[in-house]
Amino acid sequence: MARKQFLDLDPQPEKPKASILCLEIASFSETWQLVLCSIAVFFFYLLYGYMQELIFTIKDFKPYGWYLTLVQFGCYTIFGLMETKIRGINNRRIPIKTYLLLALLTLGTMGLSNSSLGYLNYPTQVIFKCCKLIPVMAGGILIQGKRYGPLDFLAALLMCVGLTLFTLADSQVQPNFDTKGISMISLALLCDAVIGNVQEKSMKSYMAPNVEVVLYSYAIGFVYLLVIMLSTGNLMEGINFFNKQPYMLYGYSVIFSVTGYLGIQVVLTLVRTTGAFAAVTVTTMRKAVTIIISFIFFSKPFTMQYLWSGSIVVFGIYLNLFSKKHPMGLSDFEECCDKLLRVIRTKLLAKQYSSGQYLANV
Repeated sequence: MARKQFLDLDPQPEKPKASILCLEIASFSETWQLVLCSIAVFFFYLLYGYMQELIFTIKDFKPYGWYLTLVQFGCYTIFGLMETKIRGINNRRIPIKTYLLLALLTLGTMGLSNSSLGYLNYPTQVIFKCCKLIPVMAGGILIQGKRYGPLDFLAALLMCVGLTLFTLADSQVQPNFDTKGISMISLALLCDAVIGNVQEKSMKSYMAPNVEVVLYSYAIGFVYLLVIMLSTGNLMEGINFFNKQPYMLYGYSVIFSVTGYLGIQVVLTLVRTTGAFAAVTVTTMRKAVTIIISFIFFSKPFTMQYLWSGSIVVFGIYLNLFSKKHPMGLSDFEECCDKLLRVIRTKLLAKQYSSGQYLANV
């Protein structure tokens, strides 16, 4: 009887095979999996960033960032439906009320991020996105009760300082600098912080696949935005503007959406095959290259303050990555600081002794 009950149990689900789109990479070594995934991440997201900035260089496009978001959400919904059919996923696991919140947060993240480009330099927007740790930490503490180490807080402080200096540089060299863009991208990051924590908590609780979360978040978000734009009259304005150059505008928007969706899938594969640490490292490097490409392909003023303030942000990102790899408590942090101070003091004393200044003081 016990034997029969054991046989009636569902077998353990098979571990999903690692693949980049249709290319099966499970048979490759871990090093080659990392290389292939990294190349794919750079390809899709560099093209995504290029297309996003290119769209906003079109004359008079500035007010239509929300309509671009509507097209993007529509594409993501279609892609999500296709993927669920291919994977044979038919049942929803996360409650619909959770998706109503996730869709609203997704709309805020994507819509405000797209619209902010009407008022900000693309490199400034990317720098803000690099500082996602700041609101994510706040959201993690408030929503999930997480605890962070001293290195995480030091990383957040460095990001705040670098971000402030980068923004000040942007305001000095940009004659059309508008604080609306700063407000939009800041709100987008706040939404991003909340959505990350809500997604993590929901997916762990209900064991929902990524494609389900993507499909329902963007489909409901599409309905939200459609209703809002219909009620405000912005929908017809966006349609009329896009119809002036439909092949170019819709073509650019579809390429923008396709590369973004495929980029998401590759990052998920990268996380599954090499771990979150490697994935964050690769995506951070991609953002740095995106900023360089932006200055190369799109003419904009440059100042050295961009370079060193951006370097402060990058160092903050490095500290955050280091803290994930090597968790450190407050006592460990204090011990490291004491060691560092002793090394500095020893070197200073050695320098004074060699110059004779130390003997003179004695």
